[in-house]
Amino acid sequence: MLIIGEKINTTLKQAKEIVERKDAKALQELAKRQIDAGASMVDVNVGTRIKTETEDMKWAIKTIQEALDVACCIDSPNPEVLKAGLEVHRGKALINSTTAEKKRLEDVLASIKNFDCKVVALTMDDEGIPEDAEKRYRIAAGLIERLNREGFALDDIYIDPLIRPISTNPDSGKAVLDAIGKISTSFPGVHIICGLSNISFGLPRRSLLNRVYLAMAMAKGLDAALVDPLDKDLMATIISARALLGEDEFCANYISSFREGKLQ
Repeated sequence: MLIIGEKINTTLKQAKEIVERKDAKALQELAKRQIDAGASMVDVNVGTRIKTETEDMKWAIKTIQEALDVACCIDSPNPEVLKAGLEVHRGKALINSTTAEKKRLEDVLASIKNFDCKVVALTMDDEGIPEDAEKRYRIAAGLIERLNREGFALDDIYIDPLIRPISTNPDSGKAVLDAIGKISTSFPGVHIICGLSNISFGLPRRSLLNRVYLAMAMAKGLDAALVDPLDKDLMATIISARALLGEDEFCANYISSFREGKLQ
């Protein structure tokens, strides 16, 4: 399970202030806390700072990698920012993201084609985000075919089926679960990723819904998620789900996590 720490995002007050101050030590500490909590990678999103996004992205990636031997998820809607991040990134980054929208797909591919990277592809096309599982699957299939043709190995492709709030459409949760199941069984080797918190938007006890849905999605084939690794209950859910799904041989990680107090 690839866990991507979501805390370096300038929509969040702490990250916004760190980037504004160019506080290298605070940024490195925020990244380290997420890695120490169980994240394998940190997301870097400075998209709210439109005028300085390119330079902020380069600064953040270089600052993080000066202190930590960790890959970054370079997160921006701007293909030029993605390219700038890749130019300074050490090792194999994850690009977040492209869609099946014709112009965006072409622009992102043009920006990243000369780099060895992984890529997140969203099941959204020029008609928007589909409501049903079948349309999500068809968009995913097209994205996988195109990315593979462009030289991306299946193992470097991460499909995001775009979770929508169940508060606005009660069928949204099941549609995404069905899409995850069909994509994961049809394209072995391709990864499925999600931004989890959308599922509970507008509802009470959001963290409870997020945790339950995450376990359900993992059972369908989800193997990567952009989450808050500092949420101990959420991390305990991931550890427990991996044990229950046979992804933790002899429950070794579950047992060691219990002994370390991570399942409290």
